[in-house]
Amino acid sequence: MQTFGSKHCTPCKAGTHPLKGKPLVDLLANLDKGWKVIEERQLVKEYAFKNFQEALNFVNKVGEVAEAEGHHPDVCLSWGKVKLVLWTHAINGLSENDFILAAKCDLVLSQHLQK
Repeated sequence: MQTFGSKHCTPCKAGTHPLKGKPLVDLLANLDKGWKVIEERQLVKEYAFKNFQEALNFVNKVGEVAEAEGHHPDVCLSWGKVKLVLWTHAINGLSENDFILAAKCDLVLSQHLQK
């Protein structure tokens, strides 16, 4: 089975409905710890860093990935902390794209920590 981190985001087709219920729970189980589904509408995670510069570097890398995928999170950057909020604006809820980008953000973190 292909993992989310190796998939790519694709535009939602007309009539796509946001994910709800058990499918959300099942998809969430495939992500690293820390991700939360909020009101079946958003996927949220907070990351902790040693200082502002590390947090900023992470945000910049996430931005590169988001731009490449054409799927962009809301980002809140503060000293030693980054909060990412994902949802698919076109359907005003969650799609598989949000889980793909979430997994890619966690991959960015693992690469960031290896340096």
